Amino acid sequence: MMEPIEHESGAAALEHTEHDHEHCAEGAMARAEAVSSAQGLRFTDQRRKVLAALAESHVPASAYDVIDRLALTGPRPAPISVYRALDFLVEHGFAHRIESRNAYIACSHSTAVHGHPGAVTVFLLCDACGAAAEAASAELAGALDAVTRAAAFTPRSPVIEIRGLCARCRTA
Repeated sequence: MMEPIEHESGAAALEHTEHDHEHCAEGAMARAEAVSSAQGLRFTDQRRKVLAALAESHVPASAYDVIDRLALTGPRPAPISVYRALDFLVEHGFAHRIESRNAYIACSHSTAVHGHPGAVTVFLLCDACGAAAEAASAELAGALDAVTRAAAFTPRSPVIEIRGLCARCRTA
């Protein structure tokens, strides 16, 4: 069964329920700080700012959206520095790249769930409001494993993006 990954407040992003998004963003930052410290990663001020900009919303942001957000509170950063920060954040699991939108989103789940062996990450992308939510499925991972083995194919990143309408937009 595919399970939505819930925020620490208990609300999945696409449910559009009232949840403490500030707490959600703080959780993403705290996890990045803790993992960086534990693994000896350089979580620089620029990387913090980029992650904070991504964590502002459950709507994926392009690199230039991030630049615009950062320019609201300080000097406009060079695109290359933002791209480097995004690469770092994705590489270490603090953010995800939504390939179909050429955009990024802060990772919304805990490190205990992140990278869970035997599960595949699924992004549910609303075409109307632009929101994205993460879900994970061990069953889907098993099916994908069977398909890729039959084709003698080794996947690098088992991520699936599903477009459609979230519950709120479907009833609007």
